[in-house]
Amino acid sequence: MANEYIDFETLKYFLYTIHGLENILKQDRFTDHDKESLDMFLNSVKEFSDRELFPFVKEMDENPAYYKDGSIVVHKQVEAIMKKGGEMGLISGTFDYNSGGLQLPMMIYTASAFIQDAANNHLPGYLGLTIGAAELITHFANKELNEIYVPNMLSGKWGGTMCLTEPQAGSSLSDIVTKAVPSDDGCYKITGQKIFISGGDHQYAENIVHLVLARIEGAPSGTKGISLFVVPKKRFNEDGNLMQNDVTTVADFQKMGQRGYCTTHLSFGDTHDCYGWLVGKEHQGLQCMFMMMNSARIAVGRGAAAITTAAYQASLQYAKERPQGRKLTNAGKKDSGLGQTLIINHSDVRRMLLLQKVIAEGSLSLVLLASKYYDLKTTLTDKDEKEKYSLLLELIIPMVKTYPSEMGIQAISNGVQVLGGYGFCSDFILQQYYRDIRIFSIYEGTTGIQSQDLLGRKLIMEDGKALKLLTNEIMQTIQQASKYDNLKKYANTLGQKLQLAKKVIGFLLDFAQKGEYERFLSDATPFMEFFGNITMGWIWLDIACHSKKALITATGNHSEEFYESKIHAMKFYYKYELPKTIGLAETLMDENTLTVADGNKVFN
Repeated sequence: MANEYIDFETLKYFLYTIHGLENILKQDRFTDHDKESLDMFLNSVKEFSDRELFPFVKEMDENPAYYKDGSIVVHKQVEAIMKKGGEMGLISGTFDYNSGGLQLPMMIYTASAFIQDAANNHLPGYLGLTIGAAELITHFANKELNEIYVPNMLSGKWGGTMCLTEPQAGSSLSDIVTKAVPSDDGCYKITGQKIFISGGDHQYAENIVHLVLARIEGAPSGTKGISLFVVPKKRFNEDGNLMQNDVTTVADFQKMGQRGYCTTHLSFGDTHDCYGWLVGKEHQGLQCMFMMMNSARIAVGRGAAAITTAAYQASLQYAKERPQGRKLTNAGKKDSGLGQTLIINHSDVRRMLLLQKVIAEGSLSLVLLASKYYDLKTTLTDKDEKEKYSLLLELIIPMVKTYPSEMGIQAISNGVQVLGGYGFCSDFILQQYYRDIRIFSIYEGTTGIQSQDLLGRKLIMEDGKALKLLTNEIMQTIQQASKYDNLKKYANTLGQKLQLAKKVIGFLLDFAQKGEYERFLSDATPFMEFFGNITMGWIWLDIACHSKKALITATGNHSEEFYESKIHAMKFYYKYELPKTIGLAETLMDENTLTVADGNKVFN
């Protein structure tokens, strides 16, 4: 397999030109970094991914993680990524210097993780869960817990997980029953079970540090009674040696995709000898956990964008090499006098490839934008500016998680079609990418949950302030595009879509104002598709503006063909994707309430 799983030039163009990473580097937190050093970092990640990740992506699918004798056995490359993840700063990158980190911008971490995800999406999650668990400890745990756990996690010596879901509760965290009973020495005895724990056990970590949501005995019911605990697989005994902490791996889940990324069922306290340590304050576990959700959801969108990108590159490579059929002449007949043509010369194949391109590259730009907002809201000192980027991030996060995940499925489905019958065969990797990406719309809150978050919370928070801020950002791009004659009509189209969005939102909000909340949220998922489509129209118009400017001023670092290809992709999006908002708007403003009806009547 050739090492063509990403377009490195496009990644750097988006990072530095479209989203202005060098401006982010002016913040005090990042002053030790410059473009040259960060380029070296990204290049080293690409070289590592070429060597240690990409060559094993099919092998990890064909030889999945499995349960044996109370443990999970994973592929040997998990050892490589845990070790190199520690050595190269792939785990510690965004952490403070005083925690052993590199204080990298989230933007550069996202770019580096995108490379890894595109190379082999079965492996970076082992680092990502370790990062998430360590972040919770650094933000909320006491000094002692930080000293015990964080250095070992950032080095890759110990792994980490997030343990939320329980068999009887699913995504409804208010129904969790894992129990924590206080002990005399300040720790807690933990009992309960957790399922769907990614990276929950493997042989290449000396210890796994679980961040567990549990209910302290006597705590209030619902989400207000949930606390967060560090519960290691192994704890230190009085002699300072590691011993078992009564955390049992009950089973693993055999999955349709991401088969090399283990997913476990864990049991805590089967012999009543499992101890945990409180992170943050009692009954505030969800607040702690949700503080990390923005970065977790950026990671999901990033992973989906990366798989979509890898699938696009594989499809494109195949289309450039596969001869089949003959081109149509202007007379509407096949030119039988010539030999077979490459399938990339067929219009419908180009349509499918362009669909993959606009979804893959648009998703990457959206994910980097979210990372930029994350950096700004974290580092800016001006109160108003800090609030602005915090609100913008909160608003786009549901789309950042959902658009790459849902539209990535469609993109890769088109990739399978490009390969024809071969796309359905295990000899080619498209079928694997199709299986791998399917989980991403479920990770970190399903599409339905994200959609209700967008419509039911984010759009209306602070009297719609976040929506006004996003509208202002989009209008700035529209004004910029209007300066260029051949972009003006696309700017006008996007402006019309903003007016359509205003109309749709007003129609739906009327139900909320009347207290009809079930009706208000009943079409949240079609609204997510509608609003995400418009947001992606903005993303592509912004890319086209930068590309047009580079062509006119001749100041860019890329070829004329490179910039023209971005403008062409924008035009494709506006012809084939953006018009879908018309049908979605019709659905959203239809008076019929077909999904709110009594289920017993509907499904008989």
